[in-house]
Amino acid sequence: MSGYGRAADEWDLLVEAGRQFLIERAKLGKVTTYTELNATLVRRTGCRAFDFERADERAAMGHLLGMIVDRDQAGAPSCSPLMISALVHYLGANDAGPGFYELAKQLQLLPKNASKAEKEMFWIRQVNRLHARHGATQAQR
Repeated sequence: MSGYGRAADEWDLLVEAGRQFLIERAKLGKVTTYTELNATLVRRTGCRAFDFERADERAAMGHLLGMIVDRDQAGAPSCSPLMISALVHYLGANDAGPGFYELAKQLQLLPKNASKAEKEMFWIRQVNRLHARHGATQAQR
């Protein structure tokens, strides 16, 4: 799928590189930031960076993370789906972005009217389960 000024083959490259990076982070029992993910994607793919100063580029990163979740779930289905994008948060924050929770609601993993506490607990469970699935010996955030 093309969009946001990127060709379909570029999206495919970004999805695979992003998924592999997030799996690596999960194996280490770690999370990452949008900034670190962006820099890693540039380094591993040679594709242009997402410009977080622009709303459309922030939306494009959200789109990418949604595609990474889809590919990850297809490659590693589980009874209770995991969202590998839970490992990505804002620099200087310890929480997922609003797009993560919106996707969780769309996937019917989180109630539409979830409270802040419910969202936080959902995110923490997702991170811990991702670390466990990928064999992290100790979850570190």
